[in-house]
Amino acid sequence: MKSNATIAGLGTALPPSAVQSELWDDYFSHHYTGTRRTLAKRIFENSGVRTRQAAVSPLLEDVSDWTTEQRMRRYQVEAVPLGKEAVTRALAAAGIAAGDLGLFAVCSCTGYATPGLDILLARDLGMASSVRRLFVGHMGCYAALPGLGAAADFVTARERPALLLCAELTSLHLQPASVRTDMQQIVSHALFSDAAAAVVLLPGGPGLVVQDVAAVTDTTTAGHMTWEVTDLGFRMGLSPQVPAVLELHVRKLVEELLGRNGLGIGDVDGWAVHPGGPKILDVVQEQLGLDDSALAASREVLSTYGNCSSPTVLLALDALRRRDVPPRRVVMLAFGPGLTLYGTLLLESPL
Repeated sequence: MKSNATIAGLGTALPPSAVQSELWDDYFSHHYTGTRRTLAKRIFENSGVRTRQAAVSPLLEDVSDWTTEQRMRRYQVEAVPLGKEAVTRALAAAGIAAGDLGLFAVCSCTGYATPGLDILLARDLGMASSVRRLFVGHMGCYAALPGLGAAADFVTARERPALLLCAELTSLHLQPASVRTDMQQIVSHALFSDAAAAVVLLPGGPGLVVQDVAAVTDTTTAGHMTWEVTDLGFRMGLSPQVPAVLELHVRKLVEELLGRNGLGIGDVDGWAVHPGGPKILDVVQEQLGLDDSALAASREVLSTYGNCSSPTVLLALDALRRRDVPPRRVVMLAFGPGLTLYGTLLLESPL
């Protein structure tokens, strides 16, 4: 009988933090002019973000006019130590060495180079030369969940440890004020942040088991969320219609995920929801009929860390695991380009 894939360790790493109001007062209030400035100020104030992190802070260094080449070179400089810190903490929490890993998976959509983070970190941390590597790019904010699913499948099939790293540096993609300063771009500047989070999965043992994964993609709304490679970095497109698409799909996705495992929404005592923005969380709460406490951890992650793309849902999971009484049945939800919804069910190990 195959062992379950259990989350044995989770580690995070964060660049220096900045206060949202200071980001506005000292940089973005000068970045926009005229009526755009008035609109941007309102968006920043209503973002639900109190503090967030930047490996390259606009308060110290303005990268808005940098070429994509400059941004990609800086990505390697900043992402490698950040990823190393998160991975090292996750391995320590799980009580295993880097050389024990059978699979090393990396999710990142904010930078590209070869050799990439998977190769450089495997080398620097002493992973075996035979370790399998998987790099997931351009899935965006929901990438952690298919990454977690793939790592869990490996652990179950091969009965060897796996590690998933999500690392994003959205601060490198600050856009110049002269380029498409519409509401979508302003929203992304108000929400997005930098972080890395790593998860170790082991065959068996105590902890939360990756029980099941579900996904749905509404290709009729593919243009609602975009990540375009330009000569001036990667440019986010974020339609205000995204919450309306979630309204159509999120409850059905969750009910099907839980139903095939003999559970209902009321049986879940932990919700780790990707906080894409306050309206995203509002829609999930309303459609699932949850009380305020259910999404408190996700809202606090948005407030404290901002939207860090793929690591964010793992930050929410980490917040749940740190509670005095950790949850026994967790649903993780994340959303991104496609428009895609992903759900993952975690259940306390019977051991």
